[in-house]
Amino acid sequence: MEKPPGSSNDYEPSIAKASPRSNYGTVAVVDPGQDAEPPQADDEQESAPNSKLHRGLSARQVQMIAIAGTIGTGLFLGTGRSLAKGGPASILICYCLVGFVVYITLLLLGEMATQYPVAGSFNAYATRFFSPSYGFALSWNYWFNDAVSVASDLTAAQILLEYWTPWHPWVISLVFWVFLVSVNAIHVRAYGELEYWLSSLKVVTIIIFIILGIIVNAGVNPEHRYIGGSNWRIPGAPFVGGFGGFASVFVTASFAYWQSVERKVWVSPLVRRETLRGICQESSSLSFGVPWDYPNLSNKTTTTSPFTIIFQDAGSKIAASFMNSVIMTSVLSAGNHALFAGTRVLYGLSVARQAPKVFSHTTKQGIPIYSLLLTSSVSILCFGSSFIGSGQLWGWLQNIVGVSNQIAWVSIGLASWRFRTAWVKQGRSLDELKFRAGWTWPWGPPFVVVTVTFMIIVQGWSSVIPTFSAVDFVSFYIEIPVMIVMFIAWMVVTGARSRRTKNVQQVPGTDHVDSNTPRRRVWYSDFVDAGTVDLYRDEYIEVEDDKVDDEQRTSRIIGKAGYLWKVYYWIA
Repeated sequence: MEKPPGSSNDYEPSIAKASPRSNYGTVAVVDPGQDAEPPQADDEQESAPNSKLHRGLSARQVQMIAIAGTIGTGLFLGTGRSLAKGGPASILICYCLVGFVVYITLLLLGEMATQYPVAGSFNAYATRFFSPSYGFALSWNYWFNDAVSVASDLTAAQILLEYWTPWHPWVISLVFWVFLVSVNAIHVRAYGELEYWLSSLKVVTIIIFIILGIIVNAGVNPEHRYIGGSNWRIPGAPFVGGFGGFASVFVTASFAYWQSVERKVWVSPLVRRETLRGICQESSSLSFGVPWDYPNLSNKTTTTSPFTIIFQDAGSKIAASFMNSVIMTSVLSAGNHALFAGTRVLYGLSVARQAPKVFSHTTKQGIPIYSLLLTSSVSILCFGSSFIGSGQLWGWLQNIVGVSNQIAWVSIGLASWRFRTAWVKQGRSLDELKFRAGWTWPWGPPFVVVTVTFMIIVQGWSSVIPTFSAVDFVSFYIEIPVMIVMFIAWMVVTGARSRRTKNVQQVPGTDHVDSNTPRRRVWYSDFVDAGTVDLYRDEYIEVEDDKVDDEQRTSRIIGKAGYLWKVYYWIA
């Protein structure tokens, strides 16, 4: 790719015009943003009827889904829980830190995605550059993330309904569950159109909220006073709950940011613009004038959205009810996306022979129906709110999803670390990279891995100190041993297969084979060797349009308004 004179290749290339099929084995997960057909496990699978997905999302739908990707229950409801448990200062620090980590993570992912635009999600890079067995465990973690997210969203619907009435909140979960399964069972276009309009509504609402939040803070509130930073000076603020309260906000912030990575996996040229937009959206929630001890902000039975409180403080219960209704549609949107993505993840696992074959069966409309049913069945967890309270259950599910997101970020960091190591070790020039986040070399991947690992370790502090809470502790840490067990188990299974294959040798001069050859290897490891991994396979090949775009970009950057164009390309 041609570069401007003096350029460090620190800008985004044009979006890939084509995504070549991966020749690097099977990829377990398909991109949830596109209902594309993943690489098949073998010729038999490829030719089998009722085993293929259909493409049905338009560019209009994909773009709006990406724009609204960071607006969900984590922002609308999670900020209330964070404020109640950690206080305003904890929100400010933790959300900014997690936002910066996500930003770096997306840059690292962008480097790999533009160089190797293979079919698959970030799991494909963990498989290729780190370990196939780890990629297997990560793929199942990815599916579990989406499945539990659906249950979390349905539980959030119960919490929102309680703003109006305490009457049997589980009913709304049942209605939403039936609706979501029905939409996802019809056709991918039904999912796309529903998501488009719900995403549009969320974007408009966020803009209105930012304006109204400033007005309320300036004095248009029930007390007719300028709020400013007064809520930072009330008893208990700005840090609530000590270090445990502060650390617990990490997982809530991770829950809020999860769609930043999931929905933008393949929108690499938009990495900076979309991530910065997401960070602004999250940061805007910090400006609301809600004290940490607001009644029913977050407890075992319920959680109130600070967004709804802001509209209520503006003096209109009708407006507050409207805001609560908008948040309800956001819950529906988040659940719709999670169910869609989880269904395709399980389908991809089945195609890659990492899940039972039945989950790759599709209807005539291209819907993996059995994958849909299994993914949606996990949502039965939401009905546990009748026994332990909606607020408490939602908090546990939020912890599980948040930790799952953090595991994904660590995995992207590990994959990028090995990718960069292999690139340098094999003597390839950095100028050959289609996109290089130059300012993150070499500290980017280690920073993500170490920082997120630290978050995972300390965010469950409050579940241990001052008193031990078994259920809270499990919700913070259960996924770690599960990931380790699946990683080791799959390595053992694939290692046993590899040894059996290598130990079967043909007897010279006969048609018989000797399977009694002594086994020399006691332990099998499939960690990828940075010195031998193929860095040329699946590389994106530029087309003529790319060269024209690069020449135009170069002429603009070296022209009279070069600095303005640099700023434009950095943002756009």
